[in-house]
Amino acid sequence: MLLQNKKIAIVGGGPGGLTLARLLQLKDANTQVYERDLNKDARVQGTTLDLHEESGLKALRQAHLLDAFKKNYRPGADKMIIVNEHAKIFFSDHEGKPEEDFGSEHFRPEIDRGPLRKMLLESLQPDTVVWDSQFVFMEKQNDGWLLNFKNGTSAYADIVIGADGANSKIRPYITDIKPFYSGISGILNVEGVSNSETTVPNFHKLLKGGKIMAFGGGKTFTVASKGDGSLAFYVSYKVDESRLKNIDFADKTQVLAWFKKDFAEWDNMWQELFENAETTFILIPIYCMPLDQTWQALPNLTMLGDAAHLMPPFAGEGVNMAMLDALELSDCLCNEKFNDIQTAIAFYENQMRKRAAVAAEESLENGDKMHSADALQKMLAFFSGAYS
Repeated sequence: MLLQNKKIAIVGGGPGGLTLARLLQLKDANTQVYERDLNKDARVQGTTLDLHEESGLKALRQAHLLDAFKKNYRPGADKMIIVNEHAKIFFSDHEGKPEEDFGSEHFRPEIDRGPLRKMLLESLQPDTVVWDSQFVFMEKQNDGWLLNFKNGTSAYADIVIGADGANSKIRPYITDIKPFYSGISGILNVEGVSNSETTVPNFHKLLKGGKIMAFGGGKTFTVASKGDGSLAFYVSYKVDESRLKNIDFADKTQVLAWFKKDFAEWDNMWQELFENAETTFILIPIYCMPLDQTWQALPNLTMLGDAAHLMPPFAGEGVNMAMLDALELSDCLCNEKFNDIQTAIAFYENQMRKRAAVAAEESLENGDKMHSADALQKMLAFFSGAYS
């Protein structure tokens, strides 16, 4: 076995990193996850995630976690309505869409990030995750790496896997290729509005436990219900990246002024969400890795998820690609057909880059459609065709 007597360090405890840890532990690999969060409850968990049959759900099946997922996902959370900037409904799939259809390529069940993370954490061996371990740098030691963390601790690993997201600190050790700005920026409110039924009852009624997608004037507004009775929301549009840097998105007054100006043609009802949001907003310039990126495989270092192939969120592929990365990487590292770890990593990375490029291209194309002047018509045509 390639991993016999090897210590594996996974940097980052998101869905991709935790899925990989679970899959490797099922194959008796010595695996540790180093996560910057102080503890399992430290991070605010954002919007829901939809998992796909051919990727995220496939990984959970191999991890023997599909039954746990079925206990934690939210039936009906995938249902949605499409509206314009005045909240006029043009499409709804609340009637006739099956509550559960596991095994169908079109069924994309949704789960809140918190329950997904909890489910993955509980599947791991005790003390697998080393909390409060923010990666700073690493240096070669013997045939492996000595990882150094912000809290002053260090750890040795024979193999290091970067699962540390869009701003990966592991990636520069593998390649100097940089992402490019997609031309679209988003503003996210992670916790959103609590107790939506009483705080913003009009939106609560529209949501019906699912989500709203609004299109108007080349801009999008997405609202999603969460299992705790709150809702999260996200707006995005094409804008020069530098123009939004002077706005303090931690200042609600500035945020409201920005929204009223840049979304002036939108109905006043959308302002209710900004006015009732309890936490600060986050500006997210949307980046994408080049579709033709490549690098030389290393003998003891690789990466997965956004660290490897950051892409826009407009195809819902980010977490799914990360979990599929975890599945394919674990299979390669534990496959006896490879003579050494570097060969296994090279095979994984070649396959990963090819399928990630396809997903990224789709995400870029969807982003253009969703932020075009006739986005509403394009999205109605797409969803009408998908359900016909």
